[in-house]
Amino acid sequence: MARSRRSKLVTLAKTDSKTREVKERVFDSVRESLDTYKYCWVLKLDDVRTPVLQEIRSQWVGSRLIMGKRKVFIKALGDTRENEYKENLFRLSAKIDGVVGLLFTNEDVSVVKDYFTAYERNDYSRAGSRAPMDFTIPEGIIYSRGGQIPMEDDVPMVHSLEPTMRNKFEIPTKIVKGKITLEQPYKVCSKGEKLDVRKSLILKQFGIAESKFKIKSQYYYDIEKSEVNEVNINLEN
Repeated sequence: MARSRRSKLVTLAKTDSKTREVKERVFDSVRESLDTYKYCWVLKLDDVRTPVLQEIRSQWVGSRLIMGKRKVFIKALGDTRENEYKENLFRLSAKIDGVVGLLFTNEDVSVVKDYFTAYERNDYSRAGSRAPMDFTIPEGIIYSRGGQIPMEDDVPMVHSLEPTMRNKFEIPTKIVKGKITLEQPYKVCSKGEKLDVRKSLILKQFGIAESKFKIKSQYYYDIEKSEVNEVNINLEN
């Protein structure tokens, strides 16, 4: 039988009042949801962007996605048999690593699994990720998409960006007749190479969003059965 630890006092880390208030709100929300829904899923959300979270929340009306600090989640769930909120929740705590969200839902496991297996969005590459493509800026006038589309469908990059291109991005540009230009092609990256901050920002500047973002989820807690289960979800990006 599932055990409830509602009356047990749990002390959160010492913080300023505003931060503590946020932590307590997340803590209470997690425990309230554990008493309300059938399932608790751990979603891996490294490098997640706000629009993705907004989209998930809008598509999972009736469920609850809670974002918070890893340590607060572990406190709310409990990390040992002695302090777990419900039976075997300490096993779920052990799966919380990195940036995660907790999805509380009454939807069947197959529905959740199918949704996150299929969920994929184009995203801008982050520093430390692999370049999604070869990218070289052609010589001559620099266009906003950097040669990815025909010039007649593009527009020249605004001249006010020239200092950014030259100083921040270290691209040897100059102004010629009011246009940002290159005297020779400039190779930014090769497909598969590890991107640094500068190169990832260049790709974003030219609107290259070819990286694939997927939400990873492998574990869920069945609240009625007090079981932690692993599911086989395609985790390839």
